[in-house]
Amino acid sequence: MAKLLNAEIISADSRQVYKYIQIATCAPTKEEISDVKHYFVNELEPVDEFNAGLFAKKARLIIKETLRKKKNVLVVGGSGLYIKALIDGLYDEDINSSEIRNRLNERLKSEGREVLYDELKKIDPESASKMDSGKFRRVIRALEVYYVTGKKISEFQMNNVKPDFESIQIGLKMDRGLLYERINNRVDKMLDSGLLKEVEELRHRNMSYKTHNSLNTVGIKEVFQYLEGEIDKENMIEKIKMNTRRYAKRQLTWFNADKRIKWIDATVNNLHEIIYENCIK
Repeated sequence: MAKLLNAEIISADSRQVYKYIQIATCAPTKEEISDVKHYFVNELEPVDEFNAGLFAKKARLIIKETLRKKKNVLVVGGSGLYIKALIDGLYDEDINSSEIRNRLNERLKSEGREVLYDELKKIDPESASKMDSGKFRRVIRALEVYYVTGKKISEFQMNNVKPDFESIQIGLKMDRGLLYERINNRVDKMLDSGLLKEVEELRHRNMSYKTHNSLNTVGIKEVFQYLEGEIDKENMIEKIKMNTRRYAKRQLTWFNADKRIKWIDATVNNLHEIIYENCIK
């Protein structure tokens, strides 16, 4: 599609941007990247912080430069909040991350309210000054917003940035049963391609999903649990498939709520032609 549209590709996948997890994230191959210019693929170390706010800011600069070159941009993926941040800007009520929120709640239990409150005071003193450590739900919410976006919750209403470009949104759909079958087959292919070895390499680099948020994702977390003896191999495979299906369901719920998306059957023979026609209108 990028070749047909004379376009460069921006990955809106929140994990493909990291190095060392190409199999787990089904990242574009070296051949694909050499064929068409890609952005936000295999760029960051797993220890690096990245979020929707940073993505939108950097992606807008790339889009501006790409359009200046008289080329188009295909934004593909993945992470609904990243795409929303790019094309709509962000308000704090849009931001939700169950992973980060659960981790903060676990820290609340183990470290106590004052520790999290002191953390918020360092990150966002303005917000912290408007609440006390006893308002732990508000403290966790403010920290969640910051760790998802890299921006203070106090900044959003004042500084929401709208894009200066037009966009066409296209979604690919298929029968739910077929989708789940493809997900299951994809997991098998990932394992055949060396997923276990890829995660073993992360362990050798002293990295873990418990300490690196970039690795706390489906397909990596379950393999760590297997390698650390928490689950057996059969259970690991089934958990990856089940959690991927659940993630796909959440993605569909998110994107179905956006009425601007034009949905196209991904199984039709002339898919590229239909997408092209919708893009050039």
